[in-house]
Amino acid sequence: MTTPPLSVRIATPADLPALHVLIERAYRGSDGAPGWTHEGHLFDGPRTDLGALELMIAERGQYILVHEQGGIVRACVLIAANGTRIAYLGLLCVDPFAQGAGLGRRMIAVAEGEAVARFGATRLEMTVIDARSDLIAWYQRCGYAPTGEVRPLPDSVGGALRPLDLVVLAKALAT
Repeated sequence: MTTPPLSVRIATPADLPALHVLIERAYRGSDGAPGWTHEGHLFDGPRTDLGALELMIAERGQYILVHEQGGIVRACVLIAANGTRIAYLGLLCVDPFAQGAGLGRRMIAVAEGEAVARFGATRLEMTVIDARSDLIAWYQRCGYAPTGEVRPLPDSVGGALRPLDLVVLAKALAT
């Protein structure tokens, strides 16, 4: 049986409150949600705020893609032009109550297709916190490989409870 295409759209300012709740729930796990993707043990404080999200959706060359189920935002992912034929994938979130059903993989597949269509990308890169070996392994199962590059966690990402770095992962995209 073939899985139907995933319906996504580009986030608008009206989506920001729901996106903020989704992102905090997925990354910080503060409301007892059962997901495995949260970073609450690594950071003190919120993952983002409405102002930062406003800037993200206003920036040229990047988009937050949103998936809704029953009128509720259940997943999102950011794609951004990141150089000649290179795009960046970030902010992948799936509602913890919707995890485990393949929605994350499907969002990545949509993001890859959009990166090719919108930016002519032949390569997609992402950064993952080095302490998240389980998440790095999951991305590897999705076809991403460590590039060997490690970047310091930006100062703008506050609240780290210990020193953290970002591992760069990449995947060649079919064009």
